Amino acid sequence: MQPSSAFPFSEHAPAFRASAAAPRRDDSAARAEQAAPQGLSQGIQNALDWLSANQREDGYWNGMLESNCCMEAQWVLGMHFLGLMHDRKMPGIIRGILNHQRKDGSWEVYYDAPLGDINTTIECYAALRAYGMGPDEEPVRRAREWILSHGGLRKARVFTRYWLALIGEWPWETLPVLPPEIIHIPNGWPFNIYKFAAWARATIVPLCIVSVHRPVNRLAPDRRLDELFPSGREDFDYSLPKVKTGPWAEFFRAADKVLGLYHNAPFHPFRFNARKRCIEWILQHQDADGAWGGIQPPWIYGIIALTLEGYPVTHPATHAALDAWNHHWSYERNGGIHLQASESPLWDTVLAMLAALDCGETFETFPAFAPALERVLKEQIDVLGDWSQTVKGVPCGGWAFQSQNDMYPDVDDTAVALIVLARIRKFSPEKYHAGIDAAIARAIKWVEAMQCENGGWAAFDRDNTSAILTKIPFCDFGEVLDPPSSDVTAHVLEAFGILGMTVKNSEVVRRAVAFIVREQEFDGSWFGRWGVNYIYGCGAALPGLAAAGFDMTDERIARAAKFITDHQNADGGWGESCGSYMDDALRGVGPSTASQTGWALMALLATGSHTHDAAIRKGLGWLLATQTADKTWEEKEYTGTGFPGYGLGERINLKGDTSALAQGRELARGFMINYNMYRHYFPLMAMGRARDHFAGRKPAH
Repeated sequence: MQPSSAFPFSEHAPAFRASAAAPRRDDSAARAEQAAPQGLSQGIQNALDWLSANQREDGYWNGMLESNCCMEAQWVLGMHFLGLMHDRKMPGIIRGILNHQRKDGSWEVYYDAPLGDINTTIECYAALRAYGMGPDEEPVRRAREWILSHGGLRKARVFTRYWLALIGEWPWETLPVLPPEIIHIPNGWPFNIYKFAAWARATIVPLCIVSVHRPVNRLAPDRRLDELFPSGREDFDYSLPKVKTGPWAEFFRAADKVLGLYHNAPFHPFRFNARKRCIEWILQHQDADGAWGGIQPPWIYGIIALTLEGYPVTHPATHAALDAWNHHWSYERNGGIHLQASESPLWDTVLAMLAALDCGETFETFPAFAPALERVLKEQIDVLGDWSQTVKGVPCGGWAFQSQNDMYPDVDDTAVALIVLARIRKFSPEKYHAGIDAAIARAIKWVEAMQCENGGWAAFDRDNTSAILTKIPFCDFGEVLDPPSSDVTAHVLEAFGILGMTVKNSEVVRRAVAFIVREQEFDGSWFGRWGVNYIYGCGAALPGLAAAGFDMTDERIARAAKFITDHQNADGGWGESCGSYMDDALRGVGPSTASQTGWALMALLATGSHTHDAAIRKGLGWLLATQTADKTWEEKEYTGTGFPGYGLGERINLKGDTSALAQGRELARGFMINYNMYRHYFPLMAMGRARDHFAGRKPAH
């Protein structure tokens, strides 16, 4: 059904179109219907039943967000620093850390990594010792032996060294200085805080307070880490490894020495006001649930920064932050308590809704739509966040990944929300139409304004690409920039295509398509910035290009489809290791997973051709065979990406040399995620789209 002609989009957006032209077909609908795997409709219904049964009372779907034990270890060390080791969660969190220790004594960044991670292992070791475990207890001994045999404390990143300094195990004067005066640098200047990615910025500001105080709450004498200094502390080399090279790296090393002299000087004319402004910034950015930025690092550092500036743990701001971990941010598994690095209720909700839409569900057949739609409309953000420091004159129309994070809406969540709202409006009760129309209009304007100069979209900011910042000594972790990516851009294209904006009528779309085409890899795939990895990139890029009206008979589409079919596993599924971020031999290679099989199938289905039907049927067969008695799928593998660990936040050509990054396939600088609902709604999307494909029905876009 066509929506009202009064549908109020951006003045740049053409009228809504119900669907695209029918896909090209080289077979009859009847023959295609017969080719669909037996049991597909039942598998779909089973998965829909699981979705209905697992919706929260508030309308959200929300799966656990698993990461690595740095989260728990840093919390333990933070509680030691704050003098709160009596927290009732402490024994459960220690059990959680111990449950994840590898047989070799280390802890890893992602499931079944080829090697443990030195930073996570050092932090977990320190947490266990701070808790009171002795150096000769078996888990501690194994961890120590692994640490010492893999380079020891010399290999620790700056973040880990900060934690060691806070507990008296590392000299503060050897660490990079983060002066709070950075808060005074005007917008537009090279080292303004808004030049850093949203997550880095939210972490840097409280760390500036920590850095200026250089506080220490030393471990008890019997809990100190002397055993990690086998040759003694006096002769230990505390200097930072000189991994970064070039003139900018040398400049920042020299600048850090100057800042160290300034820190030790008796007179700091701007420091008092800088500290005050940093604290004001922290308080202004606190989320409604007590966290900061919807992620763990600025959260724990924010609490520490406030206490250093005189805010007791009973103050409303610090109390709310500490209490948040007692609620939806923690979860229990196998007798242990784990702390989420973030949460994904909005993301999980719109993707679950999209999966149900792909299966042809309506408000009558899927009652869960109503509370979910109401929640999505309610959560659209209407306040100006950090993005408005560089994008002026535009009201917010975005959504955030988390439920309480108004400062940092992101383009990816907003794009998927747009897809869902545009599609659900066609059959939603009339009472929702005005709200949907207004939400779409606001979101389109905001997303258009967030388009980067090169035509793509980043997650949180526009043109956040100042590469010189990555040379700062402090920035030896994850990513500190948020450049445009193919996957986010493709999701925007999918949304805009559904709303009638295509290469034929929209310059915004043409620029975005040109960006994605430029980003295609040598083997036909696309780099996955926010999901693992090249399979994810293809699973986003091809549906986005199709929705945008790109010619899906183009040889570049054929190359992408060939990449997918060439990497199908013998069992019919697809998988890709997180190690593919560092080893090209692992591109598209790994044990089959439900989420990655879903992405691969969606990529092939987006071509609109039946050429790949044999591969599609095999993939569907794997999904149906692995669907559990509980009507979902199991997935231990990590298929979500926080940071690949490149520093720049975008694909770089390693040319076989990984030394410049100080990480290998273990991703010591990376941060990988297991979104516990990826295993469910992405396979369901693929199954729903495949059923339409074999029945000869037009794609939703």
